[in-house]
Amino acid sequence: MSRVSKPYEIVERALELSTTDGLVVIADEHSSANLRWAGNALTTNGVTRGRTLTVIATVDGAEGTASGVVSRSAVTADDLEPLVRAAEAAARGAGPAEDAQPLVSGVPSSPDFTDAPAETGSEVFADFAPALGDAFARARSGGRELYGFANHELTSTYLGTSTGLRLRHDQPTGTLELNAKSPDRTRSAWAGRSTRDFKDVDPAALDAELAQRLRWAERRIDLPAGRYETLLPPTAVADLLIYQLWSSTARDAVEGRTVFSKPGGGTRLGETLAPLPLTLRSDPHAPGLESAPFVIAHSSGDSGSVFDNGLPLAPTDWVREGKLERLTTTRHTAALTGLPVAPAIDNLVLDGGGERSLEEMVAATTGRALLLTCLWYIREVDPATLLLTGLTRDGVYLVEDGEVVGEVNNFRFNESPVDLLSRASEAGRTEKTLPREWGDWFTRAAMPALRIPDFNMSSVSQGV
Repeated sequence: MSRVSKPYEIVERALELSTTDGLVVIADEHSSANLRWAGNALTTNGVTRGRTLTVIATVDGAEGTASGVVSRSAVTADDLEPLVRAAEAAARGAGPAEDAQPLVSGVPSSPDFTDAPAETGSEVFADFAPALGDAFARARSGGRELYGFANHELTSTYLGTSTGLRLRHDQPTGTLELNAKSPDRTRSAWAGRSTRDFKDVDPAALDAELAQRLRWAERRIDLPAGRYETLLPPTAVADLLIYQLWSSTARDAVEGRTVFSKPGGGTRLGETLAPLPLTLRSDPHAPGLESAPFVIAHSSGDSGSVFDNGLPLAPTDWVREGKLERLTTTRHTAALTGLPVAPAIDNLVLDGGGERSLEEMVAATTGRALLLTCLWYIREVDPATLLLTGLTRDGVYLVEDGEVVGEVNNFRFNESPVDLLSRASEAGRTEKTLPREWGDWFTRAAMPALRIPDFNMSSVSQGV
């Protein structure tokens, strides 16, 4: 059996070994390439390969269907039978699964299911690395130091089930984080980008952006805590709305536990959340943000079910023209709540109809406002209102009558993304962005900058 090593062969062989009522097999073939740099010089680079196999066995009983899930890495053909048997034993030893549903069937097979996995490597940086070297030279001559990393991952997922599904998805994920620092380390600026292939990342433009922010920081202005008109850049908007999406499960809303619960019972579906025509949506085929077009669930939880593996995903509006349109459901929670099936999708887009860039929104500012770079250390304070707290980081700037006049101290904030949508007075142009806080888990986002008339900076922070 050791000759069986191709991902699709591993899936087929695991299915052949099954002795239970149902089996789902997910083979994830991972490859990654990365670059790291510090002080205007490359420090490390590397390439990795790996495989993870997840086997989900289901057993029908008099009281319902039970499931057992076992995942292991570096799986070879010789490891298959013990892995399948472990999943089957886990299913037989478990009680009925609350989220049990018939395994998905009837989905057309992927035509490339038997093809070799896609792989990334150092060649993904063929154009980026020389351009980064040029940025190092410019930074050096400009008296600043660049630090950061670039990472590219490519995961080929092969999903097979005892009901006949044979599905395949290749997911590229690229991230770039770049910090510029003054030589004395008193000033710091950050920029990040999300990309599928690093062909749309311009190190020169990023370095120029960071150089400008370091110049802004040459003048320091201390401000007290309070409510300020604030320009939230796309990365900060993404971090807040990703958390909102994660908190929008229908079951929790129906059971009265979230900001989307209606007082007295039910949900807030159909309510107006924003006066601006904001549409928050996910689409597995969104250009530049493509994600898996079917459910891939390695475990069951509040927002996903292993029984839904292979379920086709469709474009979904969570908020449409300012109104709450959908809450996330599995097939199980959709049946519990009486709401449409709306599984989570691995990207998020906010459209507000705006055309201004962040720079144009700054120039249009009258009076005084704050311009943020990004947010971090975001934590939930109150699920009933989705009140979040966190810190600003790597540059908060004071805008006066359309011009940035200096850098101010950092703050701790207390805000609810749902409440922010209701108070936003302007949305800029939607653009791809990298969430700073959630970039390790959620990278495919496109957001506009938002102008908030009274963002709550609850206290001064000493963070950088």
